[in-house]
Amino acid sequence: MNKLKIGWAGLGNMGTPMALNILKAGYELTVFNRDKDKEQELIAAGARSAKSLQELASHCDVVFTMLSDDKAVKSVYNETDGLLSGSKTGTLMIDMSTVAPDTSRYLSALCKTKQVSFLDAPVSGSVQPAKEGKLIILVGGEAQDFEKAKPILDVLGKLALYLGTAGAGSSAKLAINYLLGINIQALAETVLFAEQNGISKENMLTIINEGACGNGIIKLKTPAVLNDNFPPAFALKYIVKDLKLAKGAGLNSPLSNPLLNTFEAAAADGLGEEDLMAVIKYLKSSS
Repeated sequence: MNKLKIGWAGLGNMGTPMALNILKAGYELTVFNRDKDKEQELIAAGARSAKSLQELASHCDVVFTMLSDDKAVKSVYNETDGLLSGSKTGTLMIDMSTVAPDTSRYLSALCKTKQVSFLDAPVSGSVQPAKEGKLIILVGGEAQDFEKAKPILDVLGKLALYLGTAGAGSSAKLAINYLLGINIQALAETVLFAEQNGISKENMLTIINEGACGNGIIKLKTPAVLNDNFPPAFALKYIVKDLKLAKGAGLNSPLSNPLLNTFEAAAADGLGEEDLMAVIKYLKSSS
């Protein structure tokens, strides 16, 4: 059994498999989720349940948060019985949510007032890499805190990369998700253009994947495009959120505005809960 006591708040599609990997690595794990049903898989695997965020923080040496947006993250740290109401001096908080860099810097400063350490450590990768422990983890904060966390981060990902002071991890995450959005929309437009000119999507995807334009995300999304079925490995509503965060952080490049407009329109068309690759359905119906 590893000596550090680990806490985890936020058990969604990503948080649950990541927390399971911490258990499998031999750490003592305590979890908290407002929907207690979401704790059951982890409790069955050997985790204990905290009654509150305050209890979670008071019991653990390192606490991970993996939540949906900036508002949720700030609430979990800030509320009257939140994490910082129960944290001990020297506790390390690690937020793996995708939030604005300013939010990460705010949380870092807030933690310092409580003599608590903080890392922003969002991940690049979706549900399957989370299950396999093959995420890429993008870390901002103090270097010594990264070194303390790295053995745990290595359980969760194939690469944990220290990028600089607080907010650096969040900045890198927004940048890579901008590229993700460009790739997805470009793939959708390419396949639809080919089909309009008599080239089957099967043949077009073969051309892409066998040539220099093929890449990991295109190969990953190929079955979804071929089957016209888009279960949410990364829901379309989240790329809308992340592109808005990137705009708020200063992104104003030539492709950024039309990219956000397209995904916003697709979400408004009822595709927000499907995988972001479902943007191809919106583009097809609107052409």
